Amino acid sequence: MSNNLTTQLNGYLANLGVSYIKTHNLHWNVVGPQFKAVHEYLEGIYDGYAGALDEVAELIRMNGELPAASLKEYLALADIEELPSAEVAIPEALAILLADMKHLKAQAAAIRMAANEEDAFEVVAMMEEQIGQYTKNIWFVESMTR
Repeated sequence: MSNNLTTQLNGYLANLGVSYIKTHNLHWNVVGPQFKAVHEYLEGIYDGYAGALDEVAELIRMNGELPAASLKEYLALADIEELPSAEVAIPEALAILLADMKHLKAQAAAIRMAANEEDAFEVVAMMEEQIGQYTKNIWFVESMTR
């Protein structure tokens, strides 16, 4: 795996790490009339991010490289921003979640293309699986906001 692909994967890993914490923040601080449903949905999302985080980190290690593994590294590498602790109304929480998922999906697609050029089939397969999950979750969130 090239240095470029490792760098892209570490950037993606950092965005997953920030999204994991950010989605916890939304889960804990969301307010509104559909609180319970959105609160529980957000838990499923951050659980998914935890699984993806582990898969990507292990893939980087399997290719002889070190994954970013600290909050300091995540914040330095990520382009998804943290969210301050505050109550967040359901429409705003869903808009934040949707924007981050779309960003992660686009980043996974770019990594998939780069991996395909290198014949890094395990990276291609992983990104395709994650893109599929983002597509489904984006549909769910967009349907919840209509």
